[in-house]
Amino acid sequence: MKRLLRLLALCLGMAAAHATPIAAIPGEAAARPRVGLVLSGGGARGLAHVGVLRALQAQRIPVDVVAGTSMGAVVGGLLARGMSPDEIEAALAQVDWDHVFEQRVRRADVPPRRKEEDFEIAAGVELGIRDGQVRLPQGTISSRGLESLIRRYTLPAAAITDFDQLPIPYRAVATDMETGAQVVLAGGDLASAMRASMSVPGVFASIEVDGRVLGDGGLVNNVPIDVARKLGADVVIAVNVGTPLAGRETLSSALGLTTQMINILTEQNVQRSLATLMPSDVLITPDLGKLTSGDFAQAARFVTLGHAATEAAAPQLARLALTPAAYAQLATERRLPTATPPVLDYVAIEGTEVTNPARLLGLLRSRPGELFNPATAAADTRQLAATGDYVRTDYRLVRGPDGLGLVLDAEDKPWGPNYLRVGLDLFTDLQGNSLFNLKFSHNRHWLTPSGTEWRNFLQIGSQPTLYSELYQPLGGAAPALLPPGEAEADWFVASSMRVQREAQSLYAADGEEEVGQVRRTEGRVTLDIGRPWGAWAEMRLGVAARLAHYEPLLLSAAYTGPTDSELWREVALRARLLVDQLDYANFPQSGYRVEAEAWGGHRYGNHTGHVLRLETQATWARTWGPHTLNLHGRVQLADMPTDELIGAYSLGGFQQLSGYRPGQIAGDAVALARVAWYMRLANPPVFARALFAGASLEAGQAWRRSDQANLDLGSWRGGASLYLGADTNIGPMYLALVFAPRGDAGLMLFIGRP
Repeated sequence: MKRLLRLLALCLGMAAAHATPIAAIPGEAAARPRVGLVLSGGGARGLAHVGVLRALQAQRIPVDVVAGTSMGAVVGGLLARGMSPDEIEAALAQVDWDHVFEQRVRRADVPPRRKEEDFEIAAGVELGIRDGQVRLPQGTISSRGLESLIRRYTLPAAAITDFDQLPIPYRAVATDMETGAQVVLAGGDLASAMRASMSVPGVFASIEVDGRVLGDGGLVNNVPIDVARKLGADVVIAVNVGTPLAGRETLSSALGLTTQMINILTEQNVQRSLATLMPSDVLITPDLGKLTSGDFAQAARFVTLGHAATEAAAPQLARLALTPAAYAQLATERRLPTATPPVLDYVAIEGTEVTNPARLLGLLRSRPGELFNPATAAADTRQLAATGDYVRTDYRLVRGPDGLGLVLDAEDKPWGPNYLRVGLDLFTDLQGNSLFNLKFSHNRHWLTPSGTEWRNFLQIGSQPTLYSELYQPLGGAAPALLPPGEAEADWFVASSMRVQREAQSLYAADGEEEVGQVRRTEGRVTLDIGRPWGAWAEMRLGVAARLAHYEPLLLSAAYTGPTDSELWREVALRARLLVDQLDYANFPQSGYRVEAEAWGGHRYGNHTGHVLRLETQATWARTWGPHTLNLHGRVQLADMPTDELIGAYSLGGFQQLSGYRPGQIAGDAVALARVAWYMRLANPPVFARALFAGASLEAGQAWRRSDQANLDLGSWRGGASLYLGADTNIGPMYLALVFAPRGDAGLMLFIGRP
């Protein structure tokens, strides 16, 4: 009966709409049709919904219920919680879309230990071992940045767990990834519901809500018109921004076929939904052209196109318009009151089964007894994410028997805690010189509740290498006694072992002629005590032992040095300081890095005497627009005997004196200075963070004895390069022209760190 009365009122309202706006006649407001807004999914194309909302506001079209899928659920959820279209647009305009979906938090916030792994093997591909199986990550990009935004803007509604009690009743549509069934989220945590609806398989990791693994709702109901009707909508305004089917030219790859398959499945349920529209409903389909679901950088354009499409539908929408006074009153009624920041009774970490929450509490800056601060809570989630152990980190406010609590949800990576990376070093030029290394790393996190880690590295190829380190924090299980955020400042003990072998060329004293080859085998063990300073720096002090064996393989008649094998060992005190604030390990665009190490002790064997080693290098980068200036310097000194087969350090190779062969300039003291410029290019392929065009100028020299080192630049050697580069998932890649006035010129391909 109520349904019939509403339909009758709708018909009467339609007849009168052209003459008088709704609510202009006394008593008419109670009889006006209930308007349901349906917002479809579509990735970045869903940003057009913001323009739709803004146009509806300008036309004074009320929204009484909202149903959304994926990005439509996000925009619709913000509207339902009481944000105005202008506020939603302003919030999205502040988003840095270039970085919001990055897998890793800002590198400057990552602990030094994690940063160092970037210099071993690129972080682009991370596998894992769990339950005896090799596992892959669930998503290709991170939703953490978007989740943080959602959480921040839904906080005023944090206490509302029944979505019918929101300023505008709301529903989000998701897919049960185990059964394939539609899941309509009508209650619970609003931010979690919005996030669950946009869990695109293979792109964003699925999340678990009430025991169900939920994925993107677009798989089952991308335009949930039926959901809005069940909420009581008499008139539906449906906005469809879904991605249209692609042409034949996109079907030549596995990625293109997979994307088309998902689009076909989505389009089928879209057409079924649109077929249920009635004559009184309004369909808005913004003309988004070739803009794709990944074009988040075009946010402003999406908003403009959504606004234009809704203005074009103004004649159909006019019958639903309210008077200015009625619309203003409705908007006022739907505003949630501004809440006073509450005092936290407790702080907890939940969701993790692999890590130790008791130890992690020391990472947090939010503390019981203090006022809740959304910015601090968001920083805490980033701090947890920076450990590298979680696929998702989020927070929520919970009121229970223990009072008001801040609960941080930390979802373990399903492919951890044994992490695997694979990398590659490759060098080849037109002169037949080549080098090849295949690299593997294994990192086992949380061997013990105190956070013990075991790191292993294996390299096979031109420079076989084996490395292993055991890292033990000394903070125990009670880091809460430390100042806020200082758990990463725990003292630690680390023991490591490294063995490396390589065949290295010998050159004449002037560095021009190759006169032999030496097999160089070195082993090293260390025992350090150290302390990190947050994410800024790390200091170590310890003892080290080094074993070196140099064996001549081939010596020409032109060689005049020692000819016997050499074997000696060194025992020394060792100090190391690392400061790293680069935004990227490869092709950094801002920040700086300084590394310094000193050895002092005694040498035994073929060479005896005191040991003194001083090694330091620094990098600084700054960007203006697409252009980056990168400055790098390196100085290394070793107090070695004069009759050794080969120097302790060497220069040569790409950007280490380009135009010279690796190891061509060797000595017991080396110095290198490099000025590099590179420009980021547009439209990188999917396998790379970015493409670059760049150039470098280098100057350096090596001295046989450290006391001969001098700053007479006239004796230094120069090199230069001009290249195209890419920061790929297997490491940096360069195709370069190299030149040295006293060396060679040519074309080379280089994969790995220069």
